[in-house]
Amino acid sequence: MNERQNKLLKEIVEAYIKDAKPVGSKALVSKFKCSSATLRNEMSTLEDFGYLEKTHTSSGRVPSKEGYKYYVDNIMKPKELNGEEMLKLQTIFSNNNLVISDAIRECMNIISEITNYTSIVLGKESELNTLKQLNIIPIDDEKIVALLVVSNGHVENKQMLIPEGVNIKEVVKVSEIINKQLIGTPIKEVSEKLEFDIKPRLASIINEYESVYNMFQTVFNDFQAKNENVFFGGKTNMLKQPEFTELEKVKNIMEKLEDYEVVKKIESNEDGVNIYIGEENEFDKDVTVVRTSYKAGGEEGTIAIIGPTRMEYDKVVTLLEFLKSQIER
Repeated sequence: MNERQNKLLKEIVEAYIKDAKPVGSKALVSKFKCSSATLRNEMSTLEDFGYLEKTHTSSGRVPSKEGYKYYVDNIMKPKELNGEEMLKLQTIFSNNNLVISDAIRECMNIISEITNYTSIVLGKESELNTLKQLNIIPIDDEKIVALLVVSNGHVENKQMLIPEGVNIKEVVKVSEIINKQLIGTPIKEVSEKLEFDIKPRLASIINEYESVYNMFQTVFNDFQAKNENVFFGGKTNMLKQPEFTELEKVKNIMEKLEDYEVVKKIESNEDGVNIYIGEENEFDKDVTVVRTSYKAGGEEGTIAIIGPTRMEYDKVVTLLEFLKSQIER
């Protein structure tokens, strides 16, 4: 493509990303200082190249998926973050009370707010994340707080009612047995060991052992459910995009976000920030996935942004690059 065609495609892509409205030649005359007819010819050439498309409702053009790809590969330059955005993300990482996984999730929430797209964190299951301690804190004769500590520093607490017919001393005794036998067990294996290693012992020391076992199993199951390897920020942000007003399309996207096996395909082992537009990604042909991997503090995983193909690519790439640098510094 010649220089004017490059500039024209850049202008059309960036205008459409901003306004979601087809771009006509008249709107570009003053910027390019040439006639509307000349610009129409150039736009027609870009259409022949497969970079622009006509819409049914307007004489203007919109970028095609190939046009977005060309823009990303040949024209786009990363956008600088403003001071407020950088400070928001840096503040999260300067909070020493947050473990790395929580800091990443907080930052991805912020990125979802900044961009209005959906963010995803895919953590890899790690044998390093093991049970460190289980504490039982009595509130009164009927309630306790179970405090669960994991080797990566994550702490979870759950308030529970003591089962009828069970003494609080029996609950504490069971927690001591769990600590003695299961400390150092990978979190994903705790529930299984609780059933096959701990439960048989409870039958000989507690009358209502089934109720106590169920209580502790609930604690661990809830913990695992809350700390699965997938985290979403701005999950419903797709609904705010004009491309996703059709009920069937929205339903399709939301169902995929609920499907762990589909979301898992977003996982990345690549070093840089990579962009997958439409059919290039394995998630959905109507979206763009921008993703990168991270490694820090014994943890590794993928951070990704999902949005329409009409995505603010330069901003998203900069945000993910900056976050990756903060995670891995």
